[in-house]
Amino acid sequence: MPGPIQSIERAAAMLRLLARGSGRLGVAEIAESLELAKGTAHGILRTLAGVGFVEQDRDTGKYQLGAALLHLGTSYLDVNELRSRAINWADALAARSGETVRIGAPLDGRVLVVHHVFRPDDTPQTLDVGALLPPHATALGKVLLAYDAALAASWRSGEPESYTRRTLVTPAAIKHALAEVRRAGWAGERGELVPGEAGIAAPIRGHGGIVVGAIGVSGAEDRICEPGGSPKPRLLAYVRDAARAVSRDLVASR
Repeated sequence: MPGPIQSIERAAAMLRLLARGSGRLGVAEIAESLELAKGTAHGILRTLAGVGFVEQDRDTGKYQLGAALLHLGTSYLDVNELRSRAINWADALAARSGETVRIGAPLDGRVLVVHHVFRPDDTPQTLDVGALLPPHATALGKVLLAYDAALAASWRSGEPESYTRRTLVTPAAIKHALAEVRRAGWAGERGELVPGEAGIAAPIRGHGGIVVGAIGVSGAEDRICEPGGSPKPRLLAYVRDAARAVSRDLVASR
Protein backbone atom coordinates (compact mmCIF):
# COMPACT_ATOMS: atom_id res chain seq x y z
CA MET A 1 0.00 0.00 0.00
CA PRO A 2 1.40 3.48 -0.84
CA GLY A 3 2.23 5.71 2.10
CA PRO A 4 0.63 9.06 3.01
CA ILE A 5 1.26 12.07 0.79
CA GLN A 6 3.32 14.52 2.78
CA SER A 7 2.07 17.70 1.10
CA ILE A 8 -1.54 16.79 1.88
CA GLU A 9 -0.67 16.03 5.49
CA ARG A 10 1.01 19.43 5.77
CA ALA A 11 -1.95 21.21 4.16
CA ALA A 12 -4.33 19.48 6.60
CA ALA A 13 -2.11 20.53 9.51
CA MET A 14 -2.27 24.15 8.32
CA LEU A 15 -6.05 24.08 8.15
CA ARG A 16 -6.26 22.65 11.67
CA LEU A 17 -3.86 25.33 12.89
CA LEU A 18 -5.94 28.12 11.34
CA ALA A 19 -9.10 26.63 12.82
CA ARG A 20 -7.71 27.14 16.33
CA GLY A 21 -7.22 30.37 18.26
CA SER A 22 -7.69 33.65 16.45
CA GLY A 23 -7.70 31.92 13.06
CA ARG A 24 -5.34 34.50 11.47
CA LEU A 25 -1.67 33.66 11.15
CA GLY A 26 1.23 34.85 9.04
CA VAL A 27 3.47 32.64 6.92
CA ALA A 28 6.30 32.79 9.45
CA GLU A 29 3.99 31.84 12.33
CA ILE A 30 2.59 28.89 10.40
CA ALA A 31 6.02 27.70 9.28
CA GLU A 32 7.38 27.91 12.83
CA SER A 33 4.40 26.13 14.36
CA LEU A 34 4.63 23.25 11.90
CA GLU A 35 8.45 23.21 11.68
CA LEU A 36 8.44 23.89 7.96
CA ALA A 37 10.66 25.99 5.76
CA LYS A 38 9.03 29.36 5.12
CA GLY A 39 9.11 28.78 1.36
CA THR A 40 7.40 25.40 1.72
CA ALA A 41 4.69 26.87 3.93
CA HIS A 42 4.14 29.73 1.52
CA GLY A 43 3.78 27.36 -1.44
CA ILE A 44 1.15 25.25 0.33
CA LEU A 45 -0.74 28.36 1.45
CA ARG A 46 -0.82 29.71 -2.10
CA THR A 47 -2.26 26.39 -3.32
CA LEU A 48 -4.90 26.39 -0.58
CA ALA A 49 -5.76 29.99 -1.41
CA GLY A 50 -6.11 29.08 -5.08
CA VAL A 51 -8.91 26.63 -4.29
CA GLY A 52 -10.56 28.94 -1.75
CA PHE A 53 -9.67 26.93 1.36
CA VAL A 54 -7.70 29.83 2.87
CA GLU A 55 -7.83 33.60 2.33
CA GLN A 56 -5.13 36.22 2.81
CA ASP A 57 -5.92 39.51 4.48
CA ARG A 58 -4.77 42.33 2.21
CA ASP A 59 -3.82 44.65 5.04
CA THR A 60 -1.94 42.27 7.35
CA GLY A 61 -0.90 39.56 4.90
CA LYS A 62 -2.08 36.94 7.37
CA TYR A 63 -4.10 33.88 6.44
CA GLN A 64 -7.46 32.58 7.65
CA LEU A 65 -9.83 29.79 6.67
CA GLY A 66 -11.53 30.51 3.32
CA ALA A 67 -15.17 30.69 2.38
CA ALA A 68 -15.02 27.54 0.22
CA LEU A 69 -13.86 25.41 3.14
CA LEU A 70 -16.37 26.95 5.52
CA HIS A 71 -19.12 26.32 2.96
CA LEU A 72 -18.20 22.64 2.74
CA GLY A 73 -18.42 22.25 6.50
CA THR A 74 -21.61 24.27 6.84
CA SER A 75 -23.34 22.36 4.05
CA TYR A 76 -22.53 19.03 5.69
CA LEU A 77 -23.73 20.17 9.08
CA ASP A 78 -26.87 21.78 7.68
CA VAL A 79 -28.02 18.66 5.85
CA ASN A 80 -27.36 16.39 8.82
CA GLU A 81 -28.88 18.79 11.31
CA LEU A 82 -31.89 19.23 9.06
CA ARG A 83 -32.44 15.49 8.97
CA SER A 84 -31.91 14.98 12.71
CA ARG A 85 -34.31 17.79 13.62
CA ALA A 86 -36.94 16.73 11.11
CA ILE A 87 -36.97 12.96 11.53
CA ASN A 88 -39.60 12.78 14.30
CA TRP A 89 -41.87 15.31 12.57
CA ALA A 90 -41.52 13.40 9.29
CA ASP A 91 -42.61 10.18 11.00
CA ALA A 92 -45.59 11.99 12.52
CA LEU A 93 -46.53 13.50 9.16
CA ALA A 94 -46.48 10.09 7.50
CA ALA A 95 -48.69 8.67 10.25
CA ARG A 96 -51.19 11.55 10.05
CA SER A 97 -51.35 11.76 6.27
CA GLY A 98 -50.99 8.10 5.40
CA GLU A 99 -48.63 9.12 2.60
CA THR A 100 -44.93 9.03 1.71
CA VAL A 101 -42.91 11.85 3.29
CA ARG A 102 -39.64 13.23 1.91
CA ILE A 103 -37.33 15.99 3.04
CA GLY A 104 -35.21 17.74 0.42
CA ALA A 105 -32.27 20.14 0.37
CA PRO A 106 -30.56 21.87 -2.57
CA LEU A 107 -27.47 20.27 -4.08
CA ASP A 108 -25.77 21.22 -7.36
CA GLY A 109 -28.92 22.49 -9.02
CA ARG A 110 -31.03 19.51 -7.95
CA VAL A 111 -33.00 18.45 -4.87
CA LEU A 112 -31.23 15.94 -2.64
CA VAL A 113 -33.60 13.68 -0.70
CA VAL A 114 -32.06 13.66 2.78
CA HIS A 115 -34.84 11.72 4.52
CA HIS A 116 -37.68 9.49 3.36
CA VAL A 117 -40.49 7.91 5.34
CA PHE A 118 -42.46 5.17 3.61
CA ARG A 119 -46.19 5.34 3.26
CA PRO A 120 -47.51 3.44 6.29
CA ASP A 121 -48.98 0.43 4.50
CA ASP A 122 -47.77 -2.87 3.05
CA THR A 123 -47.25 -1.73 -0.54
CA PRO A 124 -43.76 -2.30 -2.07
CA GLN A 125 -41.74 0.92 -1.83
CA THR A 126 -38.20 2.02 -2.70
CA LEU A 127 -36.04 4.16 -0.44
CA ASP A 128 -35.28 7.53 -2.08
CA VAL A 129 -32.62 8.82 0.34
CA GLY A 130 -29.73 10.17 -1.75
CA ALA A 131 -31.86 10.56 -4.87
CA LEU A 132 -31.54 13.79 -6.85
CA LEU A 133 -34.85 15.22 -8.05
CA PRO A 134 -35.46 17.87 -10.73
CA PRO A 135 -36.49 21.08 -8.97
CA HIS A 136 -38.96 22.34 -11.59
CA ALA A 137 -41.01 19.12 -11.65
CA THR A 138 -41.43 18.43 -7.92
CA ALA A 139 -43.18 20.19 -5.05
CA LEU A 140 -40.00 19.98 -2.94
CA GLY A 141 -38.00 21.53 -5.76
CA LYS A 142 -40.44 24.36 -6.43
CA VAL A 143 -40.23 25.39 -2.77
CA LEU A 144 -36.45 25.50 -2.93
CA LEU A 145 -36.38 27.28 -6.29
CA ALA A 146 -38.79 29.91 -4.97
CA TYR A 147 -36.62 30.82 -1.98
CA ASP A 148 -33.05 29.77 -2.83
CA ALA A 149 -31.39 32.23 -5.21
CA ALA A 150 -28.24 30.10 -5.57
CA LEU A 151 -30.24 27.03 -6.58
CA ALA A 152 -32.34 29.07 -9.00
CA ALA A 153 -29.22 30.56 -10.60
CA SER A 154 -27.48 27.19 -11.05
CA TRP A 155 -30.65 25.57 -12.36
CA ARG A 156 -31.30 28.32 -14.95
CA SER A 157 -27.99 27.53 -16.63
CA GLY A 158 -29.51 24.30 -18.02
CA GLU A 159 -32.50 23.43 -20.18
CA PRO A 160 -35.56 22.27 -18.17
CA GLU A 161 -36.40 18.69 -19.04
CA SER A 162 -39.97 17.70 -19.82
CA TYR A 163 -40.98 14.50 -18.00
CA THR A 164 -44.71 14.54 -18.76
CA ARG A 165 -47.10 16.75 -20.69
CA ARG A 166 -47.71 18.67 -17.43
CA THR A 167 -44.06 19.48 -16.68
CA LEU A 168 -43.42 23.22 -16.55
CA VAL A 169 -40.59 24.01 -18.96
CA THR A 170 -41.10 27.56 -20.23
CA PRO A 171 -39.49 30.42 -18.25
CA ALA A 172 -42.82 32.26 -18.02
CA ALA A 173 -44.68 29.24 -16.61
CA ILE A 174 -41.97 28.49 -14.08
CA LYS A 175 -41.67 32.13 -13.01
CA HIS A 176 -45.42 32.32 -12.46
CA ALA A 177 -45.41 29.06 -10.46
CA LEU A 178 -42.58 30.21 -8.18
CA ALA A 179 -44.28 33.55 -7.56
CA GLU A 180 -47.38 31.62 -6.50
CA VAL A 181 -45.26 29.49 -4.13
CA ARG A 182 -43.92 32.61 -2.45
CA ARG A 183 -47.41 34.07 -2.20
CA ALA A 184 -49.05 30.93 -0.80
CA GLY A 185 -46.16 29.60 1.26
CA TRP A 186 -46.32 26.07 -0.20
CA ALA A 187 -45.91 24.22 -3.50
CA GLY A 188 -47.74 21.46 -5.28
CA GLU A 189 -47.11 19.09 -8.16
CA ARG A 190 -49.60 17.06 -10.15
CA GLY A 191 -48.33 14.57 -12.69
CA GLU A 192 -45.33 16.74 -13.57
CA LEU A 193 -42.60 14.19 -12.86
CA VAL A 194 -44.53 10.90 -12.92
CA PRO A 195 -48.01 10.60 -14.47
CA GLY A 196 -50.66 9.96 -11.85
CA GLU A 197 -48.51 11.09 -8.91
CA ALA A 198 -48.90 14.32 -6.94
CA GLY A 199 -47.21 16.07 -4.04
CA ILE A 200 -47.39 18.96 -1.58
CA ALA A 201 -44.39 20.63 0.08
CA ALA A 202 -43.66 23.55 2.39
CA PRO A 203 -40.44 25.36 3.30
CA ILE A 204 -38.29 24.58 6.33
CA ARG A 205 -36.69 27.73 7.66
CA GLY A 206 -33.54 28.01 9.74
CA HIS A 207 -32.02 30.88 11.67
CA GLY A 208 -33.01 34.28 10.30
CA GLY A 209 -35.90 32.81 8.34
CA ILE A 210 -33.66 31.41 5.58
CA VAL A 211 -35.16 28.43 3.76
CA VAL A 212 -32.79 25.49 4.25
CA GLY A 213 -34.98 22.67 3.00
CA ALA A 214 -38.49 21.46 2.27
CA ILE A 215 -40.76 18.75 3.61
CA GLY A 216 -43.65 17.22 1.74
CA VAL A 217 -45.95 14.32 1.03
CA SER A 218 -46.38 12.50 -2.25
CA GLY A 219 -48.58 9.74 -3.59
CA ALA A 220 -51.31 8.89 -6.02
CA GLU A 221 -53.03 11.94 -7.45
CA ASP A 222 -56.49 10.86 -6.34
CA ARG A 223 -55.30 10.60 -2.73
CA ILE A 224 -53.38 13.88 -2.66
CA CYS A 225 -55.68 16.12 -4.69
CA GLU A 226 -59.32 17.09 -4.85
CA PRO A 227 -61.23 16.21 -8.08
CA GLY A 228 -60.48 19.72 -9.38
CA GLY A 229 -56.72 19.25 -8.92
CA SER A 230 -56.06 21.38 -5.84
CA PRO A 231 -54.40 19.72 -2.81
CA LYS A 232 -56.71 18.29 -0.18
CA PRO A 233 -56.92 20.91 2.61
CA ARG A 234 -56.34 18.32 5.32
CA LEU A 235 -53.04 17.16 3.78
CA LEU A 236 -51.92 20.71 3.06
CA ALA A 237 -52.50 21.65 6.70
CA TYR A 238 -50.53 18.62 7.89
CA VAL A 239 -47.57 19.49 5.65
CA ARG A 240 -47.49 23.14 6.69
CA ASP A 241 -47.76 22.19 10.37
CA ALA A 242 -44.82 19.80 10.02
CA ALA A 243 -42.71 22.40 8.22
CA ARG A 244 -43.36 24.96 10.95
CA ALA A 245 -42.51 22.42 13.65
CA VAL A 246 -39.18 21.50 12.06
CA SER A 247 -38.39 25.18 11.55
CA ARG A 248 -39.04 25.90 15.24
CA ASP A 249 -36.72 23.06 16.26
CA LEU A 250 -33.95 24.25 13.94
CA VAL A 251 -34.10 27.79 15.28
CA ALA A 252 -34.31 26.65 18.90
CA SER A 253 -31.24 24.43 18.44
CA ARG A 254 -29.17 27.48 17.55
